[in-house]
Amino acid sequence: MNAGTPVNATPRPRLGFGLLGPRRGRHELPPEQFDALALPVGDDGVVIGSDAQGAPAVLGLARPSAFDVVLVGGAWTAQVLALRAVGTGARVAVETGRRQLWSTLAQSANSGRQCVTLHDVGRVPPQGPSAHSPVLLVRDCGARPPRGRVGAAPWQSVLTLLPYLGPTTPRLMERADLVGVQRVAPEEALVVGRTMNLPADDVEALSALPDGVTLWCTPSARTYVTTRPTEPETGLLGAARRME
Repeated sequence: MNAGTPVNATPRPRLGFGLLGPRRGRHELPPEQFDALALPVGDDGVVIGSDAQGAPAVLGLARPSAFDVVLVGGAWTAQVLALRAVGTGARVAVETGRRQLWSTLAQSANSGRQCVTLHDVGRVPPQGPSAHSPVLLVRDCGARPPRGRVGAAPWQSVLTLLPYLGPTTPRLMERADLVGVQRVAPEEALVVGRTMNLPADDVEALSALPDGVTLWCTPSARTYVTTRPTEPETGLLGAARRME
């Protein structure tokens, strides 16, 4: 698959990009007008950045089936995804041992309604997700997160944030429906490459990725996405960075 193509996890029933939800009637355009399309027609989700061709990369987090995402990267990217999920109408629950890192985001997002809640590790209550009130659970519990009390479920996706590879990371990546990897050490890149069946060029690239660039992949597909913050996101979170 060429870089920039939406990820489709062929052997799994849940695909990487694009919402598997209600569909609207598709419009028809002559071929010469295809370039005018800025977003995928009929798909909804969170615009997480742009692919190598500059097209929007859309990640469907509100799904009628359980969806697990693992992100080996920085909290900045996870926070941008959380803010954009709120912008699509989702509620966000953050399980974290770094409450101070998320408190400003929660205060800003909660102006007018309670859409971001913070919870200590192992203390996340049932969220009651539904098609009308989908949930994104962000697990920021270190490189070796404990088993969560609340997991992925219909209309409730889980994003597990890992700052670097830990002893359980390969198992978590193998079980995930989608894996995102930001800049890692060369020896970590080798582990990711073996686990996710990456070609040698991608393994080499992982140790030199710029801030804000993520390789989103499954064992059968991959795409590089550059996440650029909007002006409000920059004011709240600062510039893109790999480490806090």
